[in-house]
Amino acid sequence: MDRVMKLASERAVVVFTQSSCCMCHTVARLFCDLGVNALVHELDQDPRGKEMERALLKMLGKGPSVPAVFIGGKLVGGTNRLMSLHLSGELVPMLRNAGALWL
Repeated sequence: MDRVMKLASERAVVVFTQSSCCMCHTVARLFCDLGVNALVHELDQDPRGKEMERALLKMLGKGPSVPAVFIGGKLVGGTNRLMSLHLSGELVPMLRNAGALWL
C-alpha cells in the first residue's frame, strides 16, 4: 500500500490501470479530453503490479481494482465514481483544486 500511495502523490492525477482494460482506456481518455496530464500507471507492466492491485482492491473495498483514480493524492474511486462526478459537474472543480486544471 505504501508504494501505491507514493505513486499516487507524484502528480495531481494518477490512474492505475491494466493495458487490456477498456474502462481504464476510457478514464485515461476522459482526462486527456479535459486537458489533464494524468500519470497512468499500468499495473500489468510493473513487476510489483499484482501486489499493488491487491492493495488497491483493499482500498476500494469492492469491485474491480482498476481503474483506480487518485486526485490530489486521495483515492476518488473507479469508473462509476469518476463518471458520476463528471456528470454531476463536480469533477472539474475537484481537478482545479488539485492543480490539474488551470482554466
